[in-house]
Amino acid sequence: MTQQKDLKNYIETGIIRSKDLSKPVLVSQVRKVENIDPLLFFSAGNRKPFETRCFWSNPTNDTVIVGVGKAHSISSNGSTERFEAVEKKWKELNQHAIIVDDFNPYSTGPILMGGFSFDPLKERTELWKHFDDAKFILPSIMLTVYKGSTYLTINIVCEPSGSSLEPDLGLLDELLKENRSNQRNSLCRKEEVQPSEWMESVRNATKKVQFGEVEKVVLAREIKLHFDNPIEADEVLARLKEEQPMSYLFAIEYENSCFIGASPERLIKKKNEEFLSTCLAGSIRRGKTPSEDEQLANELLSDRKNLHEHDVVVQMIKHAMEESCASITSPTHPGILKMRDIQHLYTPVRGVAKADVSLLTVVDRLHPTPALGGQPKQTAFEIIRELEVLDRGWYGSPIGWFDTNDNGEFAVAIRSGLIKGNKASLFAGCGIVGDSEPESEYKETMIKFKPMLSALGGFDNE
Repeated sequence: MTQQKDLKNYIETGIIRSKDLSKPVLVSQVRKVENIDPLLFFSAGNRKPFETRCFWSNPTNDTVIVGVGKAHSISSNGSTERFEAVEKKWKELNQHAIIVDDFNPYSTGPILMGGFSFDPLKERTELWKHFDDAKFILPSIMLTVYKGSTYLTINIVCEPSGSSLEPDLGLLDELLKENRSNQRNSLCRKEEVQPSEWMESVRNATKKVQFGEVEKVVLAREIKLHFDNPIEADEVLARLKEEQPMSYLFAIEYENSCFIGASPERLIKKKNEEFLSTCLAGSIRRGKTPSEDEQLANELLSDRKNLHEHDVVVQMIKHAMEESCASITSPTHPGILKMRDIQHLYTPVRGVAKADVSLLTVVDRLHPTPALGGQPKQTAFEIIRELEVLDRGWYGSPIGWFDTNDNGEFAVAIRSGLIKGNKASLFAGCGIVGDSEPESEYKETMIKFKPMLSALGGFDNE
């Protein structure tokens, strides 16, 4: 009750400040609360007046952030300057903010959650109409579970008109008491989008590499799933958490369209002055026995094509980190990262941030890594626009969160899909180099579809 009374006082101060400045003023309060199940919290957000929902958890599960409702949003479309635009608007909102956070751990307080499209110059189709080239939400109510402690952040934007929309915590509390269903839909139909055309695009991309036009280019493809009933994003997220515990789990839902996935790939993390990036490229399936699994891992570690593909990514990420950091460190040889259905070549890169370098500056420099775009970057973009037979939207893009202190983390949005009603579009891609074979690359995409196929109930053991 005291906290509620204090919040009203802060809101009154925010309204006065907003009128004086003739601009919106953010009021944010953090409370420490009893444990709340993040998946239950996400599920409760699927009801009026919240509806907009965001979910994020890292592979160690020591940082889980869930946002419901929308206190404020920041968007940008059709511009390569979208990273700067988002950062500028966020700084403007926070310039006169009233932030009450007596705990101040990593990942509480006002946080933007969202992401970017893969290519802002690619024409957007109807499929991605609710997902701008850059779109971030400041949730009305945000749950953070950080290293075992649970926090609630309430965000309210006060307007010069005197209005301020205070979220209904009582309603949210009632929704949290409801039981979440656990019903798996039946898959009615699986549709591969132009598979023969995709393999032809692989042949054409391989020729471009062989002719020296590009060192590597990544081509994505899509499958569409049709179910008997509307797909519940919270159920898919619960299954991803169970089946892909070593991945970044994310869900961003606008207007009943939900982009959701379980990505093994960190793009960049910033905590205080330390940056951490991950090079993840080159992959092979998991074995059916421990000895076969180890044999496959050793094959991957000695495979010339995959090692070359991985090294291209490592060199690009190191170069971007050197531009952004006073110093960097990384292993000289890749290791193996084992997921449930696939294993990857893996190299971490750490760095100490230069004084004038922000998190979004590094996101901009890193996106897309050669693992999702190609090398050189601009040439790869042009070839993807020419050859790719789909609108990949936010697939392969940076997705994540950042706060008012420039802390935050972004993953690469792979192993992902877009849910709309009873339909889902899933995406997977492959790095094409000079000796790529279309049939082999096609089989690799089928492995990469497995995490989302399984979580959606469309897994049929390809």
